[in-house]
Amino acid sequence: MKKLISILLAAVMVFAFAACGNSSGTNGGNDAAVTEPLEVLTKAWEGLPEDEKFPAAGGDMTTPVDNAPGKFDVSDTDNLSYMLSFPAESADLIDSAASLTHMMNMNTFSCGAYHLKNAADAATLAQALRDSIQSRQWMCGFPDKLVVITINEVVVSMYGHEDLINAFRDQITGAYTAAVINYDEAINF
Repeated sequence: MKKLISILLAAVMVFAFAACGNSSGTNGGNDAAVTEPLEVLTKAWEGLPEDEKFPAAGGDMTTPVDNAPGKFDVSDTDNLSYMLSFPAESADLIDSAASLTHMMNMNTFSCGAYHLKNAADAATLAQALRDSIQSRQWMCGFPDKLVVITINEVVVSMYGHEDLINAFRDQITGAYTAAVINYDEAINF
């Protein structure tokens, strides 16, 4: 009888530990399912405390979204480059995107998330995004910092005021255990 109770208790403990293991992160621990750029930006934006949010807009010029991230048309490479500092020569690496920018000054906060056609291209795109942002000529307001993060086949780039960038970076890395910070550096002028 003691043996049977011990076996049952052991089984219950195993199931309890397995259930706990499945609840890591705010996405149910299923980072492998991260494939939608809009999901990543929305989760980070919604996770920010209200006092850290700013006047924001998402999406692109044809489908803007107020106070939330929005989908960005990747077929318009000129707009990708202009609005998000996306390297036009890398457009063939992605098949969808989302954005969130500061409504008053994009150099205060600009963030793009990009879904790769092939996850093996993550490091290549991360480097291209970093180089594109670092080589930009700033005219109206100067961003302090850039961060590039990969989460499986999603690459997120952001630049702007250091406090805003750090808060958004922390939301993404806190929400996704698979998030890897590729670059976290000051912007050179």
